[in-house]
Amino acid sequence: MAPQRFHEQFEQIQRSMPGVPLAMGPDDSAEFMYEKGVVLVRDGEEAQIVEDTVRAHFTAAPDLDQEQVRRAGPPANRSGVTRIRVGDPGEGHRGADRAVAHALRSVREREARAGHRMVARNHVVHIAVNACPGDEPVPAPLSEPPNPAPADTPHDPGTAVGVLVVDTGLMHDYRSCGLLAHTEGDAQLQECDEQGILQQYVGHGTFIAGLVAAVAPNTDITVRGTLNDAGAILESEFGEKLFEAVDADGWPDVLSLSAGTSNGRTDGLLGVENFMRELRAQRTLLVAAAGNNAAASPFWPAAYAGLPGWEDSVLSVGALRSDGEYGACFTNHGPWVRVYAPGERLTSVLTGFDTPVPYVYQHSTYDACRYGFTYDCTCRHPRHSGVLSDEGNAAKPDQVMFEGYAQWSGTSFATPVTAGMIAAHMTAHKETDPRAARHRLLAAQAGVAEVRGAQVPALRPPTWRPVPVVRQAPGL
Repeated sequence: MAPQRFHEQFEQIQRSMPGVPLAMGPDDSAEFMYEKGVVLVRDGEEAQIVEDTVRAHFTAAPDLDQEQVRRAGPPANRSGVTRIRVGDPGEGHRGADRAVAHALRSVREREARAGHRMVARNHVVHIAVNACPGDEPVPAPLSEPPNPAPADTPHDPGTAVGVLVVDTGLMHDYRSCGLLAHTEGDAQLQECDEQGILQQYVGHGTFIAGLVAAVAPNTDITVRGTLNDAGAILESEFGEKLFEAVDADGWPDVLSLSAGTSNGRTDGLLGVENFMRELRAQRTLLVAAAGNNAAASPFWPAAYAGLPGWEDSVLSVGALRSDGEYGACFTNHGPWVRVYAPGERLTSVLTGFDTPVPYVYQHSTYDACRYGFTYDCTCRHPRHSGVLSDEGNAAKPDQVMFEGYAQWSGTSFATPVTAGMIAAHMTAHKETDPRAARHRLLAAQAGVAEVRGAQVPALRPPTWRPVPVVRQAPGL
């Protein structure tokens, strides 16, 4: 993980959550972000045990303030978790949260006796946490069709597959794109800043809806704006928001989620534990992004696909590079990633077609891909000068205009491509069980790609066009 990229991402998310001091962890390793001075516990009796244990530990330590230990969230809610404050969030820098570290340590013996985890950090769930690269959308010519191109399957209201996208919301004029005729949901909050510039990650949910609709036209797509804070939400709120999303219109056939977080553990997230149990009892298939950290450590909730009991209800998706033959340099990998799909340099609808919208690039790119690949990975494409994150650069930041289609890369986009292929399989084979459709699709249509030297299952939509990999000379 490149520290510069993580710090840029950290600052962006912190600005989107001004009232929530954040830290990075564990121990400044930049593996994930979390709320400072707070731990997350299951509500009820276990919360009281943790609170009492932490308070006793802090009382016995002269350099810790036991007066800080108190309940900081409602005693009970549907997600089954509550927050306990253990320290002053304003103390220390973002890589040194001693209070949280001591609180976690103080409960270890209790956890060992109980045989399960009782306390955790309150992680930030995000669509691009620790992303490689600082990838941002590029305007696509109006003459360039979507990639994947729209399939020719007609839409039938009686058999349409229900797809729920939990992401940022929809652009206000998304209906000006005919591809999204059967899409509805939440409006994107604050599309532009005070200068009329499109904000970062705005359009992400619209882009994803366009990919689902292109691969599987016989779908009714609902986009929820759960991640409208620059693509971020606290773990303590995430489970409740997921319940709200399925409560609004019922459990869908397919739930597409291009967000998550690592947490340094192999047993999931406390904040979504109740939701994941409920998901397992439903017929819905969760298709979740494996993450953009270029790491093999579990990324949640996608990594539930590797836990016993969730094999059928969760499908974790990694990203293929533009030629579809190898894994994209940014994609997470490992045995818990069940399938890979195109995720680099895809073309979909970003904004409506009514009025062009300006965008200023936020992040710098790198002269060489930090993972050592020689192909034109998105760490190096596109290149921008004078971007907002370049300290001391006097050049004016690059500005572009978006009008309709854009080209974008990320595991975020391999996920809806896969969700669309499952929905299309359900339509083609009159399959009503999305979990059965997933298994039959992989058995019948999965090809093979190579990721870090391993052969892995890969799904490539029939209407997807490979984009040639352009090798660059060193230093370019």
